[in-house]
Amino acid sequence: MSHADDLHTTEVVRHLGALDAPHVLLDTGHAPRAVSLTSAQDATGWRADWVDTDGDGVSAVDATGLRAMWWRRPQPFALHDDVRSPQDRGFAHGEVAAAVSGLWSCLPATWVNDPDRDEAGSRKMWQLQVASRLGLRVPRTCMTNDPARAREFLRREPGRVIFKPFSGTPATWRETRPVREADLDLIESVRYAPVIFQEAVAGSDVRVTVVGTDLFAAELRTEESGYAYDFRVDTHHCPTTAHDLPDHVTTGLLRLMEVLGLWYGAVDLRRTPEGDYVFLEINPAGQWLFVEYATGQPIAAALAALLARLDREGDGGASRPVRRADRVRRQA
Repeated sequence: MSHADDLHTTEVVRHLGALDAPHVLLDTGHAPRAVSLTSAQDATGWRADWVDTDGDGVSAVDATGLRAMWWRRPQPFALHDDVRSPQDRGFAHGEVAAAVSGLWSCLPATWVNDPDRDEAGSRKMWQLQVASRLGLRVPRTCMTNDPARAREFLRREPGRVIFKPFSGTPATWRETRPVREADLDLIESVRYAPVIFQEAVAGSDVRVTVVGTDLFAAELRTEESGYAYDFRVDTHHCPTTAHDLPDHVTTGLLRLMEVLGLWYGAVDLRRTPEGDYVFLEINPAGQWLFVEYATGQPIAAALAALLARLDREGDGGASRPVRRADRVRRQA
């Protein structure tokens, strides 16, 4: 579930080809304008077809044959231009969403990640609560749309504080920022939408990409880049090297994946000068190619291998595996 212009999809598809693993691309950005979706239920069972006419030819997929699904940032629906009024377009969008979501629920496939678990796992408030409960250190945090509570948190924090959004789109993306003097005059504006405030943890960033039972850890020395608060701003000048995690951090992250029900996740940690690790967040659909290019870690190959294995096993709806120490491979 992605689109042809996504570089991460291109890499995984390349590795699937090397494994001789048959695969198809379903692009929700073509539905319903160029997609015919039909689901039928009768006494003989359930059938569904996804027929995409976008491009040079017609791609017809028998949904009952899908055994492993990769939820890789599906695109917004493309409604027909003939549907013009806002009310009608809203209704049409809801109907398409209901039909497509129903298809996902019916598929005899294991999802990486299940769309519902992917959505739930992306909730930053929930992530911090689960991580803390599992023994991972988390930063002091205040998520609020109350200006008075925001001021109180800033007043009580002994050091610097950062702030960041709950989510973002390509049009609304904002980097993590430190609270500066000029920002204090804007605190009243948090009443319009909640903001995440956190203690600014000193140290370097560690990105851990989890694929099934494989962990790929990389240290990003953001303090040596052009922007110390968010490695995404200047990955080109951010020294990035493979990193070996302590066992207790590995155990905590694997347990976190189990509780959240995720097969894949990109975890952001902060490694303090004292060598401690602080959990910041997990992105169930996070990027990894910039890490793979810098470190040579075979993340795309690992994801392709996981999908191919789940497809062969064909145990639709398989949950996260119960992990044992001898089944875990840490890639550093």
